[in-house]
Amino acid sequence: MFSGIIEEYATVVALEKELENVHLTLKCSFVNELKIDQSVSHNGVCLTVVRKTEDTYTVTAMKETLERSNIGLLKVGDKVNVERSMMMNGRLDGHIVQGHVDQTAVCTKIEDAGGSWYFTFQYRYDKEMAKRGYLTVDKGSVTVNGVSLTVVNPTNDTFQVAIIPYTYEYTNFHTFQIGSVINLEFDIIGKYISRILSIEEN
Repeated sequence: MFSGIIEEYATVVALEKELENVHLTLKCSFVNELKIDQSVSHNGVCLTVVRKTEDTYTVTAMKETLERSNIGLLKVGDKVNVERSMMMNGRLDGHIVQGHVDQTAVCTKIEDAGGSWYFTFQYRYDKEMAKRGYLTVDKGSVTVNGVSLTVVNPTNDTFQVAIIPYTYEYTNFHTFQIGSVINLEFDIIGKYISRILSIEEN
């Protein structure tokens, strides 16, 4: 379980394909604090540490993860938002993030907001999935590449988020361009509510 408050971005230093899996080796400042079997969010995807060296660690992404997220698009040198699992004895500064990416979205617009930025993203809309909570709502929570954000101006298949300078600099938002593919996790509370309502209707 995560909060969506990114600790930093890690850099991809190696990629190794093995059958349908991809092993990603990354470098970040807290490598020496990681342990084998530990869960770390990578662009919002929960992956398990399987190997460590003095200054790098390796995680493995399987076919399902590669197809549902942007992990399969990563290249050596890319920056990846990382967050270690949430400690239950602290404040929840973001929102409840599972690290289970629902689908990808595409950046369609970047607007300067006088020192901050508005990013617009478009995702594939499915009416049946929307009934199950796979949608965005105004002032609701959404996770973009692992970052906990507040939705503004949602439509059926688009939404905007406002990014302050700190978030822009210390996450990989500063690398986004028009056409960038991002990972999207809808709010788990919305999914549960939608599921309960659908059961009651039936």
